[in-house]
Amino acid sequence: MIDSLARVPCTIITGFLGAGKTTLIRHVLGHAQGRRLAVIVNEFGDVGIDGEILKGCGDAACAEENVVELANGCLCCTVADEFVPALDTILSRQPSVEHIVIETSGLALPKPLVQAFHWPAIRSRVTVDGVVAVVDGAAIAEGRVAADEQALARQRAADPSLAHDDPVEEVFADQIACADLVVLNKRDLLDSASLDRALSTVAARLPRTVKIVSVSDGKVDPAALLGLGIGVEDDIDNRPTLHDHEPEHDHDDFDSFVVLLPEVVDPAVLTARVAGLADAHNVFRVKGFAAVAGKPMRLLIQAVGARVSHQYDRAWTASDERRGRLVVIGLKGLDRAGVARALLG
Repeated sequence: MIDSLARVPCTIITGFLGAGKTTLIRHVLGHAQGRRLAVIVNEFGDVGIDGEILKGCGDAACAEENVVELANGCLCCTVADEFVPALDTILSRQPSVEHIVIETSGLALPKPLVQAFHWPAIRSRVTVDGVVAVVDGAAIAEGRVAADEQALARQRAADPSLAHDDPVEEVFADQIACADLVVLNKRDLLDSASLDRALSTVAARLPRTVKIVSVSDGKVDPAALLGLGIGVEDDIDNRPTLHDHEPEHDHDDFDSFVVLLPEVVDPAVLTARVAGLADAHNVFRVKGFAAVAGKPMRLLIQAVGARVSHQYDRAWTASDERRGRLVVIGLKGLDRAGVARALLG
């Protein structure tokens, strides 16, 4: 029997693209009340945008060196190559880390990651405290699992060989099925009727009784997320998912790449270009940052479909290269050159 008190608890934050996982983690880091935290950010794409966003928090509870980025996009696929070394790095820190938060890629299935906690190199040192699924409440209220599914529908209609369910629906279903807590985000975009509709929709999809909390801007009390003490790796059989009988999975339905941007003069022009990508190029997620001429602060940009948010998040430092980086995510076959032209103008 492994002493659970000797193992560092890990909280897995899962959720579809644009649901607000990074925003939620930023809030947790900013309200840690002295608890020493570390974050593992699992990216889908060529550059660690989420890691950059989290490192910009500047909170003593999670020092910059305690944010470890993995670029594989699917933690469970490279447990030995990437995840174990990341844990080694974090667990060697002094003073010792008290809790680890793992942000999965929006395309990742959480259950295989939980199962990886049975690995001998992992099991004796860490445990899964709980799985938290972050859901886009505004999209769910409108009958969608993500803000923009038109591109997915067009892809499915154009390919008669597609015999499986919409892959986005499958990913969403698996994330919900594995969750110990569901955070219905973007409550500020919902009236009371829409909120009720979103809550009932999520509840109907849950395979077991799970608490749902509705919030705005990812503002969840860390006490509600950290310290659940569930030991999910030992409860995995109670979380049936669509992929339980598949030997492996891939993300061939999706594509991502990075666009590097020179300084921009007018942020409104850039955000309008980002918003236009949804219809013109079947893009359903953009995230990253830009440099605005004459501004000492970095402009953080996040888009789901045509809905774009932006804010200045931190000052540029002397070691920073003042140029923007945007990760663009869409379906396989994305017109990379066309998207780049649209962004660069």
